Amino acid sequence: MPPNPSPAFDLPGTLTSYDSGRLALCSIGSHSALEVAAGARAQGLRNLIVTERGRNATYDRYYARRFDGPPRGCVDATLELERFAGILDDDVQEKLRAAHVVFVPNRSFEVYLHQRYSYAEIEARMRVPFFGNRRLLRAEERDEADNQYALMAKAGIRFPRQLSSPDQIDRLVMVKAPHATVSFERAFFLVRTEREYTHMAQRLLEAGTVTPEGLRGAVIEEYALGPTINLNFFWSPIIGELELMGTDTRRQTNKDGFVGLPFAQARDLADEPMRMEEAGHIAATLTESMLEKAFDLGERFVRAAREVDGVGVIGPFALQCVIVSGPPKDFVVYDVSLRIPGSPGTRYTPYSSYRWGRDVSVGERIAMEVVWARDAGRLADVLT
Repeated sequence: MPPNPSPAFDLPGTLTSYDSGRLALCSIGSHSALEVAAGARAQGLRNLIVTERGRNATYDRYYARRFDGPPRGCVDATLELERFAGILDDDVQEKLRAAHVVFVPNRSFEVYLHQRYSYAEIEARMRVPFFGNRRLLRAEERDEADNQYALMAKAGIRFPRQLSSPDQIDRLVMVKAPHATVSFERAFFLVRTEREYTHMAQRLLEAGTVTPEGLRGAVIEEYALGPTINLNFFWSPIIGELELMGTDTRRQTNKDGFVGLPFAQARDLADEPMRMEEAGHIAATLTESMLEKAFDLGERFVRAAREVDGVGVIGPFALQCVIVSGPPKDFVVYDVSLRIPGSPGTRYTPYSSYRWGRDVSVGERIAMEVVWARDAGRLADVLT
C-alpha cells in the first residue's frame, strides 16, 4: 500500500509537477550528505546540498563538482542558508520544489529543526517529497508515544532494562541525557549506585555538559556488556526485501582515549567523567553465525513499524547493538536510527557486495531505489 502523505503535503500533486528526468537527491549539509551526493551521481541523478553559513566549504569548495582540469568532486549544487532551520521557510521550499528534489533526512536535519519546530510542524511544512517515511522520524525521540522502545517491544526485540529513577540503581547502568551544548549528541555516563549518579551528575552540571531538565528526562538503563555493532539495514518496497548494507562500530570521545591508557594512568584519571560522544565510525564485520539473527531482528522491526501506520520503514534504518556473551551470543539493541546512518564506511564491509556483486554505499542504494521506482512508475511507494 502506498504511503499516505502528511495532510498538509500533497505528494501526488507534487510528483505531477516534477520532471522525473530531473530528480535531485537533497540533504542537509552534515554527516551523510556527501554519501547522498556521491550515491546520486553514481546512479545518474543530480544532487543538491543545503548548507549553513560558516560550515559550507566542505560542500561548495572541497567536494564540489569541478571541471577546471580533471573532473572531480561529487556535489552538483548547494543552497546556503543562514541557519538550517530556515529550510522550512516558504521561499526555500519553493526553491527546493523548483529543483525537483527528493529529500533524504539525516540526524542533523531532525536535531537542528526540532530545536525550533515540533515534529508535526516539520512533517507539514516540508513540502518536498521525503525518501522514507517522514512520520517515522519522531520515533527516535524518547518522549514520543510510538518511540523506538515501543517499536522494539512490539517487535519482541531485546533491549536493556530501564530504571525509572536514580534511586533504583543497583548495578552498572548507562545514563543517556541530552548534551547541553552539542544539540545532536547525548551525554552518556556510567554509574553503579545512586551515590555515584549524584556525584557524576553534579560534575557534568558544573561543567555545563548537561542541564537539570535534561537529567530529569534522561534514560537510565542497565549496561549491556559486550562489543558494539551497528546493523545498517535497507528495506526495499520495490523489491519487497530486507538488505544488510553493512556493519560498523563507533569511535567515541573521550571513551576511546580511556581504553588505550595503561592501568596506572587510567587509575590516575578515575574521577574524570567518561563521555561517549561520537567522533567517527569503523567498519566491522559479524561472524556468519550471527547473520541470521541479525536479519531476523531487522525483519521483526520492519513488521512492527508497519503496524504503527500501515507504511512503516522505507529505505535505510539501523539497529545499534551490543553483542552479549550469553551463551548463546545474542544482540541487545540499545538505540535505533530511522534514516540514513552517519556511517559512510559501511560500504567497506562485504555485505552489499555479497548481494550486488560490488560495494554499494547507503547513499547509492537510496539512489538505486529512487531510479527503480521512477522507471516503474512507483515513486509514491518510496516517497512520503
